[in-house]
Amino acid sequence: MKTWHEDNAFWTTMAPEMFTEARWAAAPEEVGHVVELLQIEPPARVLDLCCGPGRHSLELARRGFRVTGVDRTAAYLQRARQGARAERLKVEFVKADMRRFRRREGFDAAVNLFTAFGYFEDPEDDRAVLKNVHASLKEGARLVIEMMGKEILARVFRERDWHQSNGAYFLEERRVCKDWTWIENRWILLKGGRKKEFRVSHRLYSAAELGALLKDCGFSEVKAYGDLAGAPYDHQARRLVVVARK
Repeated sequence: MKTWHEDNAFWTTMAPEMFTEARWAAAPEEVGHVVELLQIEPPARVLDLCCGPGRHSLELARRGFRVTGVDRTAAYLQRARQGARAERLKVEFVKADMRRFRRREGFDAAVNLFTAFGYFEDPEDDRAVLKNVHASLKEGARLVIEMMGKEILARVFRERDWHQSNGAYFLEERRVCKDWTWIENRWILLKGGRKKEFRVSHRLYSAAELGALLKDCGFSEVKAYGDLAGAPYDHQARRLVVVARK
């Protein structure tokens, strides 16, 4: 039986909810911050791991970076390629599972954004992903990971939420389990008299836990921030952003 992240129906159904116009519009500012955290300049080679429909890959390419976007969802890669062609941007998009993609010393930097890490029940799979990224980076290159940190979730946690957008209702139920290492989500989308429901789960990381894992996978100089702009990771942090150097 396929897990939620291997279900193409999940990604295509939820795309309008996850990749809203506002999120597309935010990509230039986000990439600007990411470039500063990575300390890179064009034409550096950048790996966008779990690139989705290409929000950040395309913006990096607009700025002159040589980008490789990797994702397992064919529909997202098709949209990303269409976007690149429409703007005449040269971007390499690769269909691959992040547990298996590796290109030895092929990149000057790597990014994994929008909580695209920790999907797998076996923690060794997360370790494999980071070891692949480490092997794929040149010496001294940096990786930026951005997600919802465990500390932030504990501060803002709500068991249930709902909102309305684009003529649809989106309902979410959440349950923290496995001693605060895992979260189970029930996502329900109601639109046009139809109901779509998915179970979404992933591992929860604190800044210390993610930092320790990165160091165990060979990274050094690991630093946590509270957003992509480099705010402190403290009680006011909005996201967990970790920068690790090979």
